[in-house]
This record gives sequence, structure tokens and C-alpha cells, in this order.
Amino acid sequence: MGYTIDKVMTGAFDEVEAKVREGLADAGFGVLTEINVSATMKAKLDKDMPRYKILGSCNPKLAYEAIGFAPRIGAMLPCNVVLREVENGIEVSAVDPVASMLAVENDDLVEVASQVRQMLADVIAKL
Repeated sequence: MGYTIDKVMTGAFDEVEAKVREGLADAGFGVLTEINVSATMKAKLDKDMPRYKILGSCNPKLAYEAIGFAPRIGAMLPCNVVLREVENGIEVSAVDPVASMLAVENDDLVEVASQVRQMLADVIAKL
């Protein structure tokens, strides 16, 4: 089992990011955090790398349900979506929440994670 849902897109990084954010919002996800990994590596290590950004996305209703079933699940939230420059475009990778929560033995949580996985897969497919 893989741990991400992926798609490579063409276009400028910022345009792809805008489409990803719009797709997430349309599906009920908000972006809670944003980490510009390439800028951080340059600032902290003086290392250049292709553009790489992590968007921490969350569907509040489903996150609330998940926390109700497993209060410590917040350690695995939010659902990260990575945008990174690759040779043939911009790769968009969303975490597979089912794969990331395999260690948690809770059938209710697996059901919520499956819903989130499908929602993220739909967002990626529509890009």
C-alpha cells in the first residue's frame, strides 16, 4: 500500500498551488498550516532545492469525529498535501490517511480515514 495519492500537473507552481487550494476548499478542507520547505532549507542550511511546499489541510467535521474516536489522533493531523517541482511539472501528493493510521486499531477511525482518503483522492483527480 502506498502512502500518498499523487498527480503530476503542468503549469507554474503558484498556479498549481492555487488550483490545489481551490480544490481542497471545494471539498470542505481548510489549509491550517503552510511550510515552504525549499525556502526554509535555503534560510537554515543555505541549500538550494526545487520548490517544495507542504499544505496542512483539514476537514473540520471529520477531524472532530476522528478526535472523538481517538483523542491522540491529533498527532497525525492535519492531512498534508505536498507540492513539489519535478522534472515534468509539479507533483501534488496528498497523504493517504488510511495508510498513515494503520497503527491505530480503531474501526470507527478507519471509517473516517476512508472517507477522508476518498475526498482527497477526488480532489487530486479533479485537478
